[in-house]
Amino acid sequence: MAEYNQCVEEHADGVFRFILKNIKQEADAQDIVQNAFEILWKKHDEIASEKAKSYVFTVAHNNMIDQLRKNKRMDYKAEMPEDRKTVGNSYTGLQEVLQVALDRLPDVQKQAVLLRDYEGYKYEEIGEILNLSESQVKVYIFRARKALQQYLTSIEHVL
Repeated sequence: MAEYNQCVEEHADGVFRFILKNIKQEADAQDIVQNAFEILWKKHDEIASEKAKSYVFTVAHNNMIDQLRKNKRMDYKAEMPEDRKTVGNSYTGLQEVLQVALDRLPDVQKQAVLLRDYEGYKYEEIGEILNLSESQVKVYIFRARKALQQYLTSIEHVL
């Protein structure tokens, strides 16, 4: 029980940030993280404490993918107020520009670069979380960084 509580204290924020960056809905992100730790609790006898971090991220990632697939089937456009559907061309801040650039990436590239550059995971750990080989992770991160560089160095995207 102490190892489980330590795992929650050490990794819950990181898992939440990762999920929130991908789905942008705080309540859904909280549900996904809670579900991941619930599954860890149910299988705590089968999982070594040193593998708990990887396991929680993997479960949360898989739940996030399921949630994204579910949301794709639903049409939220009809529920959005008309004034929120348009985005102005004016500069809104570097954080927003970076978020737009990240959103343009394919999901697997976005997740890999967020885990590496935002959360600080090693290539091997990212591979375990995303169910990819280490070389695939390196390729996805390289391509993502190149795409981000091209997008962010273009002046019309920043202004």
